[in-house]
Amino acid sequence: MTERTLRAEPRPETAGAPPSPHRLVLPIVLTCQLMLILDATVMNVALPRIQSDLGFTDTGLSWVMTAYSLVFGGLLLLGGRAGDLFGRRRTFVVGAAVFTAASLLGGLAGSAEMLIAARVLQGVGAALAGPSTLALITSTFTEAKARVRALALFSAMSSGGFAIGLLLGGLLTEWISWRAALYINVPFGLAIVLLTPRYVADPPRRRARLDLPGAFTGTFGVGSLVFAFTHAASDGWGDTITLGALAAGLALLAAFVTIERRVSEPLIPLRLFAERDRAAAYVNFFLGPMAMMSMFFFLTQFLQDIAGFAALETGFAFLPMAVCMFGLSRLIPKLLPRFGPKPLALTGTALMTGGVVWLTTLTTDSGYFSHLLGPMLLMGIGAGLAFSPLSVIIMATVPTDDAGAAGGALQTLQQVGATLGLAILITVFGAVTRTPSGSPAETTVDGMTAAFTTAAVVTATSFLVALSFRRRTA
Repeated sequence: MTERTLRAEPRPETAGAPPSPHRLVLPIVLTCQLMLILDATVMNVALPRIQSDLGFTDTGLSWVMTAYSLVFGGLLLLGGRAGDLFGRRRTFVVGAAVFTAASLLGGLAGSAEMLIAARVLQGVGAALAGPSTLALITSTFTEAKARVRALALFSAMSSGGFAIGLLLGGLLTEWISWRAALYINVPFGLAIVLLTPRYVADPPRRRARLDLPGAFTGTFGVGSLVFAFTHAASDGWGDTITLGALAAGLALLAAFVTIERRVSEPLIPLRLFAERDRAAAYVNFFLGPMAMMSMFFFLTQFLQDIAGFAALETGFAFLPMAVCMFGLSRLIPKLLPRFGPKPLALTGTALMTGGVVWLTTLTTDSGYFSHLLGPMLLMGIGAGLAFSPLSVIIMATVPTDDAGAAGGALQTLQQVGATLGLAILITVFGAVTRTPSGSPAETTVDGMTAAFTTAAVVTATSFLVALSFRRRTA
């Protein structure tokens, strides 16, 4: 054998190994995920100025937040399956492009109706791109350690993005304008659209038909249910529209389950929930965001309306929690193989429960360092420990052909959990505040502590679900 032939042979340790993913793949995908998640809260701090500029009514103002999450959560299942069938990279790029265009439209909005329309269009783009972010990670990072690290970072972006949205919204609203919170998506979105075809490999596409009956019933069922709970927060459970939307949502979801059990190519394979750990992880991805969103929403109002914080100060108040979440994302790849998902999830949900219980002691005189910083740190550390193992449990063992559907289900439960949870807790808040118990400020805080008590029940339930995880390493 010649020297030239020897040099041409692959080395034994690399022969047949898959090519290493480009170093820009993870930044591209995670940037998109962060952009989609933080838009659920980035407008929160700016709501008073948006109301003043565009003439929103007090009840209509809530649609600035819920229009995005309603469409995002309602269309995620369809977006996940579309990525599997039509190409994950293509769906990812199209979704990012729609989201970017909608962000520009929202920044230019001259009326309340135009802003709501832009937020709806943002939700459509997010629903297309969101499931493909997770599917591209699992199909690109095939080596175990690299996949765990990528999924841990993804979880940090998913949970920390809510807090970062508040911080970024405060900065932009105070220094520039609330419109800048939408404009900032444009350069990042354009970069994602331009770089993805060049640096992100396109996984093999499945040859199959889209489950249109399942898409219709699942999408409109989730959307109707989210709308029912959102509408109940302002109009109550006795309202005809609320009850009609609730009945329609339950009926459509029942039809969806029936369809998915019978069709050969379901929109979301029910086998995803057959494995015990994966099913429990899905449940906790539904429960966890309920408590997180209640803390973001009510503490934002407490800091501005009760404690007198400015928009910028309110944003920075959530910085320690975001730092905890992202700091833990660096440790999860080391902790998960050593301890397994169960101890991490149990510790995380216990800390989250402790943080929410602490918030039930709020009074009108509560200070940031004495009563708020501690719960925020507990929630940040708890979420970092609880959510990262869940992504690994769900995505590490799912079949490649179902990766998009699994990612769509995960993010659907996260978005719907956050939206439904907030609507339920606002309903609790409204029930308490309708009967004044003192000054307006005292009544408001009483409503908040009642909502936090309900959130504590949710996180305690999440802890019980985590008890069902098997003790195994990732």
